[in-house]
Order: sequence, then C-alpha cells, then structure tokens
Amino acid sequence: MKKLLFLTALLTIACQPLKQETVKFTESDICIIPKPQSMTLNKGSFRFTKETVFVTAPELYPVTNSFVEQYEKATGFRMFFRKAAIQTSYILLSLDKSLPKEGYTLVVEPERISITAADHNGALYALETLRQLLPKEFESSTPVQTDWVVPAIVITDAPQYPWRGLMLDVSRHFFSKEYILKTLDRMAMLKLNTFHFHLVDNEGWRIEIKKYPKLTEVGAWRVDQENKLWDERTTNPANAFANSASAPKKYGGFYTQEDIKEIVAYAAARGITVIPEIEMPAHVMSAIAAYPELSCHKRPIGVPSGAVWPNIDIYCAGQEESFTFLEDVLTEVMALFPSKYIHIGGDEADHTEWEKCPKCQQRIKDNHLKDVHELQSYFIKRIDKFLVSKGRVLVGWDEIMDGGLANDAVVMNWRGIDIGRKALEQGNPVVLTSDCYINRYQGLPEYEPLANGGYVTLKKLYHYNLEKENLTPELQKNVLGTQANLWAEFIATPEHSEYMLFPRLLAFSEICWTPDNLKNWDNFINRTQTFMERLDVMKIKYARSIYQVLPAVENQNGKVFLKLECEVPNADIRYALGDTPIEKAKKYTQPIPFNESTTFKATVFSGKATNTITTGEVIFHKAIGKKMSYSPVYHKKYQGQGEATLTNVVRGTKNFQDGQWLGWLGDDVTLTLDLEQATEVSEVRIGAMDSQSSGIYFPIKFAISLSTDGKNYREVATHNEPCVVRGKPSLKDFALKFNSQEARYIKITLKNVKNPPKGGDAWLFIDEVLVF
Repeated sequence: MKKLLFLTALLTIACQPLKQETVKFTESDICIIPKPQSMTLNKGSFRFTKETVFVTAPELYPVTNSFVEQYEKATGFRMFFRKAAIQTSYILLSLDKSLPKEGYTLVVEPERISITAADHNGALYALETLRQLLPKEFESSTPVQTDWVVPAIVITDAPQYPWRGLMLDVSRHFFSKEYILKTLDRMAMLKLNTFHFHLVDNEGWRIEIKKYPKLTEVGAWRVDQENKLWDERTTNPANAFANSASAPKKYGGFYTQEDIKEIVAYAAARGITVIPEIEMPAHVMSAIAAYPELSCHKRPIGVPSGAVWPNIDIYCAGQEESFTFLEDVLTEVMALFPSKYIHIGGDEADHTEWEKCPKCQQRIKDNHLKDVHELQSYFIKRIDKFLVSKGRVLVGWDEIMDGGLANDAVVMNWRGIDIGRKALEQGNPVVLTSDCYINRYQGLPEYEPLANGGYVTLKKLYHYNLEKENLTPELQKNVLGTQANLWAEFIATPEHSEYMLFPRLLAFSEICWTPDNLKNWDNFINRTQTFMERLDVMKIKYARSIYQVLPAVENQNGKVFLKLECEVPNADIRYALGDTPIEKAKKYTQPIPFNESTTFKATVFSGKATNTITTGEVIFHKAIGKKMSYSPVYHKKYQGQGEATLTNVVRGTKNFQDGQWLGWLGDDVTLTLDLEQATEVSEVRIGAMDSQSSGIYFPIKFAISLSTDGKNYREVATHNEPCVVRGKPSLKDFALKFNSQEARYIKITLKNVKNPPKGGDAWLFIDEVLVF
C-alpha cells in the first residue's frame, strides 16, 4: 500500500505543468532576424498554453498552417480556431490593406496577441516574427516541455525591398525535392520571398519537358566523376552510356512536372515566388547532348561532368528550329510556374560557332545586323517578345543588355555596379547580385571547404547596402532588390549547401529587409550567435567561420607587427609563437612586434568557437623595404600595396582579392630589385598563386640574373614549371638557389602560360620576392 501511494505521488508530480513564474525580458533577449523597423518592449508577457486559440476568418486559416504545424510538433498542444474573440489567451489575426505591402503590426499583451497584416505575406511574416520570439525549442520536431512564453511587445514592420531572393544551382549538382522544400521553409523564416531555381546548365538539365523527353533521358545524366575536383574533370564522349554492359556510373537527376508543381505550391504557401531559369543561348550543353541538331555544328556531344570554358556549344541562332524548341520548352515551363518573371540566363555566350555558321551569318544579313553581338541581341529580343506575348517578363543576367533591350525586361546585375547603373539609366528594373555570391569563401580558404574564388565573409555581406553610395536617389527607385547566389560547382551535398547558406543568409535577409539606419554590426552579431542555438535545434549544419582568427602582418615604416582579429567583437583571442603549444597561449591585447623570422598560431577561446587554429609564418629576408621596378607595370585591377608590395614581408592568402597580390594578365614579367649596396646572395624565392577556376596560373618559367652595376647581368638560376590542371587554389614559394655571390641588382623574369590547357584568361599573381 505504501509503495502504491508513493508511485501515485510521483505520477502526480510528473504530470504537473512546469512552474510558471513571471518572466522578465530585456531588449537583449529579443533576437529577431531580420531586424524589424520598430520595436517597443513592454512589461509583462504572453504564455502559450493548451487553451490558446487562433481567432481569424476562415479564409486566413491557410496563412497559419506552417506556424500551427510547427507549434503542435514542438509544444504537444493542439491549436484550435475561433471566428470571434474569447476572453483571454488567443491570437487575433486580421488584414488591413492600408499597411505597406508585405507589412504587419504585432502586438503582444499578457491576455492576447494581435496581428494586423497588409496581405498574405504580411501575415506570414508576423507569424515568423512570433516564431522567433518563442524559445528556440519551438524548432523541435518532437514535443518539448518548456515555458512557452513571449515578451509583451509592439512591432511595426515592412520590407525595404520587394525582391529578396535566393538562387540555388541544381544543375552543377542535383539536390532532392526534399532539400528544396527545406530551403523554402528557411527562406520563409527569414522573410525572403523569391526563389530563383537554376534548372538548366551545361552539366545537367533538371526539369521534365514532355514534348522533348530526351532532355531528361539524356541531358539530366553525366559520367560520375565526383571523385575528382571540379576543374580536374575530363570531357565525356557522346556515346559514354551506349554500351550498358561497360558504361560508367551515372550522376544526375531531375524534377518531374509533378515535383515542380509541389515545389511551386509549397513555396506559394510560404509567400515565395519561384522563378525558373532556363539558360539560353549558352550554358546548354545538356540540351545539345540530347538534341545535337539545336547547335550550329550538329555534332553529338556528351553532358560534361565538370568545368566548361569557353561556352562554345550554344544554340544555333540562324535556324528557326532553335526558336521553335525554346518556345515549346518555355510554354511548358510557364504552365508550371505562375511567376510573372521567367529567367532566360543570357550570359557568357562564346560566338565562335555563330561566326562560321552559314545560317547564323544569313540571319545577320537578313536582319541587317552588324555582327554576332547584335545577333545575340536579336536572340534575346525575340525570346522577350514571346514571353511578353504570354503576359510574362524576361529576366536575364546583365549580358542581355548587349545590343539593346526592352525597358520592361529585368536585368540581374552580376558584373559590377557600372553595368548595373547603365541598366538603370536605360530604364530597366535591376536586381543587384554582384556582392552576394555566397558560393565564395566565408572564412580563410585554408580552413574552409573548397569554394569558388573570392571572399564574402558574414561581416562583408552585412555591410553591403545595395550600392546606395553609387546610385542617385532617382536610379535607386528602379532597384527591385537583391539576391544571394549559391552556385554549386563545389557543393555536392545538402550539408555543404547549408554550410554555405548559414549564417550568411541571416545577414543577407537583413540587408534587403531592414533600413540601413537600423543596422548595427555588433547588435547583429549578438543576435546571430543567439540565433545559432535555434539553428542547432533545427539541425542545420551552419558555418562557424566567424570565430576564425584573421591574422594580418603589417609593415609600418620598417617595423613589422602581427595583428589578430576576429569577426566577433571582443572575442577572446589567444596566440603562441614558435614552438609554444596553443594550450599555453597568451591573451592577445595589441599588435605583436617581430624583428626576426618566426611561426605563430592563434585561436578564439569560446564555447561557440570552432577548434580552428590559425597558423602562419613571418619571414625576414634581405629584400625587405628595397625598391622593385616592374616591366610591364602590374594590372590596374590588382595593384596590391603598390610598388612596395613584393618587398614588404606581408604575404598574400588564397583570397586573390586580399590586397597583397600584384597581377598581370597574359604578360611575361620582368622584376628588377635594387638591394642598394653589394650584398651576398645565394637564393631567391618568388611567391606565386595558382587558382585556375579564377584564371590564375603559376609562371611556367623563372630566371634569376645578378648584376653589380645594373647594366651587365649574368644568369645564375632557372626553373621550368609545367602547367598542369589543378582543381583547387595553391600557393607556392619557388626557390631558386645558386652559388653564394655578391650583387646589388637582381633581375627576375617570369614567363606567363598565355594559353592555359582549358582556355580562358592567364593571370600571373606574385605576392613577395624573398632574398637570402
């Protein structure tokens, strides 16, 4: 009997709700991303219980679906709906069309939550804000016992820009429908409203077109070379899969039309418009592999497994069959995507085939066009006319401007604001994307997964203001907004995709939603660190690159210092020099002076930090601070720190835009160093970069000559470096040694590869010349 009473008491205690104490909130507890236009924190709070209900008109029930579904998963409560207000513990949702488009007000009081929204999206966004006011456990997929309380607060909010987009490239690597749906959920959480679906490129056709079944039977599949780096993959023959007994493994996939309908409907329910991109006239090798007759040369080709440059295999602009095909494809696409906008690519077309194609040349003659560039314009305008006839608006990358463009077409600017400004001056609406390529590195390349060249940190992205300083107020009126682009050459898995998206998508959402005067980096980074706990519950594999230590060697009037920084303000940075282990690291408080060569290591001590330990080396040598002359002078785009770049002891990183590299395009280079007096020398090292996806190659020949008078030189060392295909960036000091001898002048000659194995530009990048 005593045991029974004891068990009964235990069960009674277990079944009791958590003790509900008064919760006090401060402004630092409010972690909403993107930051709302206006927030006023009041005393008190609202507590969700099993009695809490929604009060709204039946036609607004669908707006609540996502919120209610997650609410019921996480709380274990059932959410009921009422048409009229009850006495207490309810959420009142109504519309007010006088509010700004996509805007809302959210008023939380102890007895009720009142939401007034301008429209469907405004109501969704109010609920997403409410979601972020709730504890992070709200993201749980199973019931959690916690205090479901939110602060009493008044929020008034609306977006800064109407186009708040994310592009996913599913051609270079295919991503499942399920991952696309997850991504749409995460976009909605951050109030992004435009999903740019890059469905077609050389490496894969990803959408079913019933009239042309070979687009997915052939064009969606390529030889599996996933074991090789993207830029090291080889060309595939057209008949690679002809013999099923000996055929190589396939890689690929596509979305059926039913998949597309599901994705579009799922997005619409979350306030997101899906804009398909069907590339033309270039980036279409997958289509030509399926239907070779669409090209000028008519030759069968294989779907490529990796990098293609230049884009020579393009649609023939001289034959009517190409336009019939494209109109048929677009007709099926438009039946699946109700979006006002249809993206047709239009970028990076190489016109080599058009130059020698009789049909293309006849088209130029018949339409009184000057050249193939005007033929490209003819092509785009013709597709534009077709789309307009169907009530749609053409969107394309900014090359669609070449040769003129209709004013209603939308230009997606990716090649810099000068081109974007030209489009705006012509009267075209513009989406600015040049600084939002999140396929680039977000941390030091040495410690990050392989990515496209360039460097877009969380901090750099957050401070992007859509070129307001470069555009007049009048031109700014035609900026629709911005878009984060995630190209997938190096991204093969959902986990890697998430890593590239988060936390940068948090910063991106704020730059296109929140007015500039409300943005503050320190405040944002604090909210981001709190938000990461929510991402943990969501099981998102986000990057922690913000906790990396960023070393910077500085030469200040001949005195060398090491500065250590971190994106997170006031981070606890520790460092160790030489052989000292990191466990015995000192706290960093000020720049560290050096007067001799040494190695260093540094890390952030924090519960949220990665275990990344940044390492580096400072090397002193005989050329520091000495004068270097250049023939020819380095390119104006890559001037490093000017004439002193190569003798300032400061080394460049794999980020070729870090301001420490001198670059030459296609030129052989002669460097002449003046040591100021006769000096004993026996070795010269030249620091160079190879980053072939960015068109940067090691020199293929080095030669060192010495002189005592600057007139008569004697060659003392040479080195030949074969140009081989490399799939990832590489830094190397090329050491040329020779018998010790005196010299005042050192001449270094570097030979540029000029014609790389895979074509394209041939840049030569040097960061330091070291003399010993």
